[in-house]
Amino acid sequence: MENPPSSPSLTCCEPLMSDGPSAEARAGAAFVEHFGEPPLFMVRSPGRVNLIGDHTDYSEGFVLPIAIDRGLWLAMRPRTDRKVRIWAELGDEWAEIDLDRLQRHQGWAAYVEGIAHELTVEGIELVGFDGALTSDLPAGAGLSSSAALELAVARAFSVSSKFAWDPERAAIIGWRVENEWLGLSSGIMDQLICGSGRENHALLIDCRTLTTRAVAIPSGTAVVVLDTGTRRKLTESRYNERRLECEAATAAYGKDFLRDLSLNTLTSDPLADWKLYRRAHHVVSENQRTIDAADALARDDAALVGSLMVSSHESLRDNFEVSGPELDAMVEAALAAPGCLGARMTGGGFAGCAVALVRTTALDDFTTETTRVYRDRMGLEPSLYVCKASDGTSVQREEGVT
Repeated sequence: MENPPSSPSLTCCEPLMSDGPSAEARAGAAFVEHFGEPPLFMVRSPGRVNLIGDHTDYSEGFVLPIAIDRGLWLAMRPRTDRKVRIWAELGDEWAEIDLDRLQRHQGWAAYVEGIAHELTVEGIELVGFDGALTSDLPAGAGLSSSAALELAVARAFSVSSKFAWDPERAAIIGWRVENEWLGLSSGIMDQLICGSGRENHALLIDCRTLTTRAVAIPSGTAVVVLDTGTRRKLTESRYNERRLECEAATAAYGKDFLRDLSLNTLTSDPLADWKLYRRAHHVVSENQRTIDAADALARDDAALVGSLMVSSHESLRDNFEVSGPELDAMVEAALAAPGCLGARMTGGGFAGCAVALVRTTALDDFTTETTRVYRDRMGLEPSLYVCKASDGTSVQREEGVT
């Protein structure tokens, strides 16, 4: 496991299809193996991919992600005391936590403790649980396994401790874990979409008000995650540097957040520091692209959405400078492939994944050609995942268990 505050990579899945047991089945079987009885509940918490709107959330801007049909599975059974015991599939690792003596563990256990800490701060009397954790997210690909874990643990605590589930409240708690418990400067997009995703829809999120608007994925299209096979750690990247640059640009314009600026303001009164101007220009223009993309989705205008995705990538590459050779090569390969309407890097940047909007009639040709071109150009083996927009974090009682 990686040490916090990096995102925990929980397990890897096979591209497109897998012949083995599902992550859900593995979670249930592992619970029986490690705890000697079947679980009472199964929590599912999805990963996410952002269609457009990157590096805007911490400026109180707009984002347009989907929760995907891959994520974490937490088979669990409430305890009667204040102990939490979780076995995780990757590394065959255990976390054993005493809710009366919270510490800062290493790796993924720190996220579990952070959720417990923040729920306690909220005044909730927690009861522990036993759990077995599996995943079908590709490891470390930037599909927000950390937020999925935070929401899964919060949902499990809502079951064991019998408090009402509120996805927005849980998202805020997860965001506080990353920023206050673990010291990672991140926005709230990942937690909100993991908690509040809607099947077959993207979610336009206003990161200032936390209001959301669901817009349907265009008919006849599919979202494809394009894993470059490269990885990064947020704390070892320039992510925090970009955030500081945005704060400096905001202060220079005399605003509270870049969200409060318009492109006209940027054009008429550019910063003396050209680098900070380009950072601000990305955020302000990306906010407008994101709103325009949501409106285009609502009109079922897939072509416009694709065009806006391409413009987004160009801005992330040239103005915000968070792309990289592998991400650029993947986007170029995708855009040249059959059926591609648009593609862009997604997430924090520097490595990881891109995302494409592709006509469903051309999926086979698209995946084959994109893989071939990227492999030939970069000498790396990519993984492509055809995803569906899914509902957010949920729990169900296991059938036949009393």
